[in-house]
Amino acid sequence: MERSSESRAAPLTALRELVELADQGGHLTEAAAALGIPQSTMSRRIHALESHLGVPLTVPRGRAIGLTTAALDLVAAVRAPLTEIDAALVDLAEAADPEHGTIRFGFPLTMGAGEVPDLLAAFNRAHPGIRLDLKQAHGAELVADLQRGTLDLAIIIPPPAEVNHEVLARQTIIAALPGVHPLAGVRSITLERLADEEFIASPASYNLRALTDRWCRASGFDPEVKIEVTEFSTIREFVGRGMGVALIPPAVRPVDGITEVALDGAEYVREIALCSAVRRPGRVVERLRDFIREHAAAWAIEG
Repeated sequence: MERSSESRAAPLTALRELVELADQGGHLTEAAAALGIPQSTMSRRIHALESHLGVPLTVPRGRAIGLTTAALDLVAAVRAPLTEIDAALVDLAEAADPEHGTIRFGFPLTMGAGEVPDLLAAFNRAHPGIRLDLKQAHGAELVADLQRGTLDLAIIIPPPAEVNHEVLARQTIIAALPGVHPLAGVRSITLERLADEEFIASPASYNLRALTDRWCRASGFDPEVKIEVTEFSTIREFVGRGMGVALIPPAVRPVDGITEVALDGAEYVREIALCSAVRRPGRVVERLRDFIREHAAAWAIEG
C-alpha cells in the first residue's frame, strides 16, 4: 500500500539529531550532549526514523555508531535545508527586535590584526545590543563550520565554492622589506629582484603561500622560505628585524622597521569573500553582513 505524503515526511527533530550524530563521528553520548537531550531520547528517535523510512541508518561500531551509506546520503541532502529552516525561524523571532541577538562570525588566522578587529569594534559601537561569538581559524575549518551551521558568517580567502559567498574585495599584495634593505627606497619592483632573498611566509596549506610560490616560479625562481608563520603581524615583526622579506597585504597602520614596496604587475592580488551559512540570513546577521559590505570597500583595489 502506498504511503501518504504525510507519512513519508520525516520528522525534522530526528533529522537534526541524525545530522548531529554524523558530525560527532557516531558518538551518541556527545551528540546528545551537544543537543542538550537525553541519550535515550535521541536513540529512540533515530530508531523511529529508521522505521519511518524503512531503511537502516545505523550499525554498531565499537563504542560508537556507524552510519550507513543511506544515512550519510540523507545527512548530506538535509543539512543545508535544515540550516535554512533554522535561519528562517530565527529571523522570525528577531523581527520584533533586530538590534539584539547573537552572531557567530569567523575570519582567517591571517586577518587577526588590522581590518577585521577594526571593523568588528566599529560594529560593536554601532550595535551594542548584538553579541559577537568569534572564531579565528584556517579557511577549510571555517567552510566546514558554515556547512554545519555552527557559524553564521565568515570572511574566507579565497572564495570557497562549497558555500554561499560574495567577493568583498580584490586586495593588493606588496613586498614587505626591512627598512635598511637596498630596495627600501624604490617605489616599485619586479618580483625577479627578490630572487636571491630569504622569504618569511605562511605555511604551505595557506592560500597566500600558494600564491607566493606560484608568482615566484612564474618569475623564474623558487622562493627560499626561511620562516613559516601563520600571522601577518608576526611576519612583519620578523621582516622588521631583518630576517627576510615577505609578500603580504599592506599594513593598516605603519610598522616600524618595514618598508612596503609595490610589485610591478596586475596579478598580485587575492580575493576576499564574505560567506554565509544560508542564502537569506536573519535580521541580526544581516546587520553585520551589510556593515561588512559597506566597510570592506576600504580593503579593495579596482579591477
